[in-house]
Amino acid sequence: QVQLVESGGGLVQAGGSLRLSCAASGLIFSLHAMGWFRQAPGKEREFVAGISRSAGSTYYSDSVKGRFTISRDNAKNAIYLQMNSLRPEDTAIYYCARGALGSSGRLSQDYNQWGQGTQVTVSS
Repeated sequence: QVQLVESGGGLVQAGGSLRLSCAASGLIFSLHAMGWFRQAPGKEREFVAGISRSAGSTYYSDSVKGRFTISRDNAKNAIYLQMNSLRPEDTAIYYCARGALGSSGRLSQDYNQWGQGTQVTVSS
């Protein structure tokens, strides 16, 4: 059974930083692109960042490009999201996601499983 468990969320002031982690189990991790999504209150879940199986390629939404960095450690079955220069509009539940086998991780429709999420709140 695949499990994706996020951690690292919290409350931070605008301009601050947080690092999210996602621990994956129950899958051959290196075969999957991985990513991060978020959902703010009253809004649909949106793609934030993706990373290819080998970490050779990364993808970002325009809203976080230049501020967030996605990375992965295939030896630890983990991915990370370093979030800098946080803004109040970044407030959301952040979800780790697994890409479908064979997908690049570039598109939101590449993903077919999500974790339970971790809350990130940015105060102004």
